[in-house]
Amino acid sequence: MVTSRPARLLVEERRRRIVELLDQHERATVDEIADRFGVSVVTVRGDFDALAEAGLIVRSHGGALRRIDQPDVPIGVKEKLHHDEKVRIGHAAAALIRPGDTVILDSGTTTVEIARKLKQLQVKPITVITNALNVAIELANLPHIHLMMIGGILRQMSYSTVGPQAEQMLDGLNADRLFLGVDGLDPDAGLTTPDVLEAQLNSLMIRVSRDVTVVTDSSKFFRRSLSRIAGVGDVHRIITDGHADSQLLADLRARGVEVLVV
Repeated sequence: MVTSRPARLLVEERRRRIVELLDQHERATVDEIADRFGVSVVTVRGDFDALAEAGLIVRSHGGALRRIDQPDVPIGVKEKLHHDEKVRIGHAAAALIRPGDTVILDSGTTTVEIARKLKQLQVKPITVITNALNVAIELANLPHIHLMMIGGILRQMSYSTVGPQAEQMLDGLNADRLFLGVDGLDPDAGLTTPDVLEAQLNSLMIRVSRDVTVVTDSSKFFRRSLSRIAGVGDVHRIITDGHADSQLLADLRARGVEVLVV
């Protein structure tokens, strides 16, 4: 029997999709979400309350708004958002890596997809420098990858190390390629992230790398987070998904930034 009502989703999956819808449309009412997912308005209010408490959305009268100030979100939540896009972006980024390269993989849920793809591609030999525990775990058993972990202060929100110790170690290194994840990308504000120490380390990653690729799904465009990493002119390439604003992509290309859409 065919029904016009959408199939009921698990709570976690439904909430992930609500966040993605708000990323795209900026706002939604309780009734709109209830109709879309075939649940009661009471259920939707519970979803909105839980997502607002987690810092992922802003509650409004009768609905919810997209967060525009980019809170620092736990990595376990981030990895569920826009997952398919992140996988495609990660695969495209991994394809750029060549035997003999020294690569920096920043922390994040998109860069870990690069690491996972590298396990399949068997590009060898390569050296990977990372401040991300999740990236290091993915690559730890691969004999053809020389893995260098940057020490420092652990940020539990992102499973990354930051701070003066991390910067001191990185300052003595050079890399062929950097793959950098960001929390916000605005043509005027540049690349941003919620954490000041993360921003400082990311900025240093750019300085020690010959080729810089930003890997980000389109939900990060036009967002501004607390700490500036660099300007868009400081990167060579951006890999994103097909939902990206076409005018923004044209603007980036006009500034000399290569843009790959996957």
